[in-house]
Amino acid sequence: MIIKKLASALLLCSVALSLITLSGCHGQRSLPTFEMPEEFDTSKQYEIVFWSKNESNPTQNAIYDKAIADFEALYPNINVIKKVYTDYKDIFNDAITNLSTRTTPNVCITYPDHIATYMQGENVVLPLDAVMYDEKYGLGGSEIKFDSVKADEIIPEFLNEGKINGVQYALPYMRSTEACYINRDLVESLDFTLPDVLTWDFVFEVCEYAMSLGKDENGNYIANGQNVLIPFIYKSTDNMMISMLKQLGAPYSGEDGDIQIFNDTTKEILEEISSHVGTGAFSTFSKAGYPANYLNMGRCIFAIDSTAGATWMGYDSPLNEVHGTSTPYNIEVMPIPQYNTESPKMISQGPSLCIFNKEDSGEVLASWLFAQFLLTNDVQISYSQTEGYIPVTSKAQNSSEYQDYLSRAGEDNDLYYDVKIKAAKILLENAQNSFTAPVFNGSSALRNVAGELIEETRKATERNQKIDDAFFEKTFNKMNSLYKLDQYSSNGMIGEISDELPKESAVLLASLCTVWIALAIYYTVHTINKKKKQ
Repeated sequence: MIIKKLASALLLCSVALSLITLSGCHGQRSLPTFEMPEEFDTSKQYEIVFWSKNESNPTQNAIYDKAIADFEALYPNINVIKKVYTDYKDIFNDAITNLSTRTTPNVCITYPDHIATYMQGENVVLPLDAVMYDEKYGLGGSEIKFDSVKADEIIPEFLNEGKINGVQYALPYMRSTEACYINRDLVESLDFTLPDVLTWDFVFEVCEYAMSLGKDENGNYIANGQNVLIPFIYKSTDNMMISMLKQLGAPYSGEDGDIQIFNDTTKEILEEISSHVGTGAFSTFSKAGYPANYLNMGRCIFAIDSTAGATWMGYDSPLNEVHGTSTPYNIEVMPIPQYNTESPKMISQGPSLCIFNKEDSGEVLASWLFAQFLLTNDVQISYSQTEGYIPVTSKAQNSSEYQDYLSRAGEDNDLYYDVKIKAAKILLENAQNSFTAPVFNGSSALRNVAGELIEETRKATERNQKIDDAFFEKTFNKMNSLYKLDQYSSNGMIGEISDELPKESAVLLASLCTVWIALAIYYTVHTINKKKKQ
């Protein structure tokens, strides 16, 4: 009886172990390589899921809805299900979770460094090199039912941003950069004149001078009668560190994922930032909140934020959340400060599109057709007009409709807000000066580290800690451990999906086999002894 119970227990354990092992090894099993169908079967119904991103702009949501309706009118057999997210990190986290259950969306708004992580399963994300140039269904293909953009009509710099290890995995959807939004009246009231090209030295000099004027009876720093709570706020510390390193020609990471950010130039940047945090001249979004709110209240001189957020910037901006809290002032929009004015560098950012592979090639083709539709002029121009984004195609940029839009800055605050159009022109005029950081599995974690280095420095400075070699050693080690950068190999890969059984599972299975063998031996001996007694 004891042996039977033991055998039953071992059987249940082995089944459970097998299920755990199989789910651990093959939860992200590879998908078949996509092959373009000879024809798209319009008699078959397809349902594709589109993950979009929208914070609080109802106009953008309406543009997505119109794009879906227009697309479905052309392809009645394709039903597009839209899911709206308010944060790219949520999209990333959900996509990672859904990889194991193979419930990823079909088309996804995302970033290339997120895609690099999605690619840990074989054929999970659709490579686009072949499909882009398919004669029938590629970009500008003969069988497409709408005016599809051609490959050479996508801005080359933006298209190249979607390449990972030389393979095209993403299409650009919208592009933006960062801009410095400036209270020009406040700058001039301090007896400074804005230069043609902003420099870090100029910005910090103005801010430090504003702080030197002292405090009023309420404890606020003042400048010619206006409260200046924080002269300089940078929204994205990730971009701040990456841009500063790029401008100085200092290492950040290699193209293959080699982590290089922990260097002497990084230390020098952090020391400078600390000095301005210490005087109150500089702060970050994490501490102060949205730069727009301080700028709009007249309590910030320089606010650096995305051009995609231009409709929030300015005392009379369409999305100003603090209306009536400041007197009118002139706002200037300029590229971010530079170290080298002869070779300006600004980051290129903005959402891209990726397509997740599926077993049904017809479903994948339906997804590809919808992704293409999002690059048509109507979608590109309409969406770009909602913020300081720019279209990613020369076809849309050069169209009479878009050129007319650019020429009407200031005519109407809601439709043609001048700050929004000035912000868009910054990237239009500086596409050749824009850059992106290398993309690899782990680049998203490294980007977080770049921002956290500044935040750690800010917090330490506010706690009156020394920013010295001991601080850097401790902080660099903390970032390396927290974001597991030491687990990335020289090619930037971590946790690759393998067909080999994990070591832990192999050990468990071997142990289980040993127990079964011992049980079999015990049972055999017990049976023989029992027969002998009989």
